[in-house]
Amino acid sequence: MVESKTAASSGTTSAANAPGSGSGELKSVESLDHNNEMARGLNNRHVQFIAIGGTIGTGLFLGSGKSIALTGPSIVFVYIGVGIIMFLLMRAIGELMYRDPSQHTFINFITRYLGNGWGKFAGWSYWIVLVLIGMSEITAVSTYFITFFDTFGMDLSHWKWLIELCFLAALVTINLIAVKAFGEAEFWFSMIKITLICAMIATAVVMVVIGYHYDAVQITGQDGVSPAGHAGIDNITNNFSIAPNGWLSFLMSFQMVFYAYEMIEFVGVTVSETQNPRKVLPKAVNEIIIRVLIFYVGALLAIMAIVPWTTFKPNKDGSFASPFIMVFQYAGLKWAAALVFFVVITAASSALNSLLYSAGRHLYQLAADSESPTFQKIGVVSKRQVPARAILVSAALILLSPIINSIPGISSAFVLFASASSAVIVFIYVLTMVAHRKYRRSADFIADGFVMPAWKVLNTVAIAFFVFVYCTLFLADDTRGSAIAGLVWLAVFGGYCLLHDRFQNRDLKEALGK
Repeated sequence: MVESKTAASSGTTSAANAPGSGSGELKSVESLDHNNEMARGLNNRHVQFIAIGGTIGTGLFLGSGKSIALTGPSIVFVYIGVGIIMFLLMRAIGELMYRDPSQHTFINFITRYLGNGWGKFAGWSYWIVLVLIGMSEITAVSTYFITFFDTFGMDLSHWKWLIELCFLAALVTINLIAVKAFGEAEFWFSMIKITLICAMIATAVVMVVIGYHYDAVQITGQDGVSPAGHAGIDNITNNFSIAPNGWLSFLMSFQMVFYAYEMIEFVGVTVSETQNPRKVLPKAVNEIIIRVLIFYVGALLAIMAIVPWTTFKPNKDGSFASPFIMVFQYAGLKWAAALVFFVVITAASSALNSLLYSAGRHLYQLAADSESPTFQKIGVVSKRQVPARAILVSAALILLSPIINSIPGISSAFVLFASASSAVIVFIYVLTMVAHRKYRRSADFIADGFVMPAWKVLNTVAIAFFVFVYCTLFLADDTRGSAIAGLVWLAVFGGYCLLHDRFQNRDLKEALGK
């Protein structure tokens, strides 16, 4: 394998890209790409569907029942509100990436505009978050795979570890072949997810139009029998209340919906490998809000028009039946559970595929910027122009998931750390918005770029919202520990990064003074 060193590929610390350097002109992609050794193998079709896939996870297919049970029909307003804020985040990331589409990750702009200390904190924290989520996803993939075959009477629970190994090996292979192979895989993963959502919405519309009535039925994944009912808009409007279960439940729904949108920023990692990035990126970002309305809001409204929101009750183990399975089984589709779990396997595989891609790029960037000769060996690209070593290292850590889950003591600590990682991502979003503010005030700003409108107000609103979401983590017993652990991580690791950078700069100044 022929590999090339890319220690200077990021350009995050070069004088030409430093804030206040007077480089506030729109440079051509070609001139910015002189150190970008990645292949621009993603076309418009790939990026559009990667952006769609980034907004649709397994939570919509399986977890939306819990969201609906929490606040009823008003959950739609929460999804719209959080979706708008995440759109503002994407507009900020889009503006930064538009200015310099040679960057492998939006995290680089935190380094550029907030300093190496915050950049190191954000880079390592984000990569760790990706690996931990990857561990959760590989476990989810095998669980859903076993559930899928269980619907046909086949017990594969003893082969759980082998399923995880095979899935991970397949996705790693896709990522190592070429970025175009990754793009094609995400295109078809997203197509499958979109097809099911559209089919469910179409089914619900037909049921409402014809005034469909259904009998009581045993829903797969639900304790007890689901009551008989009918399809109609009145299921949504009757006895409507913003907070039917109290304002505490309504506030808690924001964190749940927020994490449903987690990883929406993934499209901001693909820019350095996208053809015509300044043409494709704005379109992908601007269409995010439309996707939110169609795929989240549309799906939720369709579900609640068929299934009264009061029907969603937790099982004895606290889980909820999939609303998608409920709609299709009410419509008479007996193999609905198998269909939905097939798509859920696809959604989880898509998430894991994207996490491998993103984790590989972030570790590659960290290694390329490192001062350690040993660690720098990870920051290389293969002859296929992908960061192969960084992808393999990230995958190896994700593969530790089944081992960790088999050891009770370590497993319980891992659950706490993994849940804390979800809290840490809020810090990354806040730092990204602050970096965007710094960019708008720097000499780098270009007025003819992909400019975020009313940035002073909207940027502040987004930051305030992220702080609000973090505060809601303290409201529930099952998330309070995560919130506290996240603050400890910010204080300890964030403090270390800032102090290390400060003393490193002081030593450098003293050396130059001599």
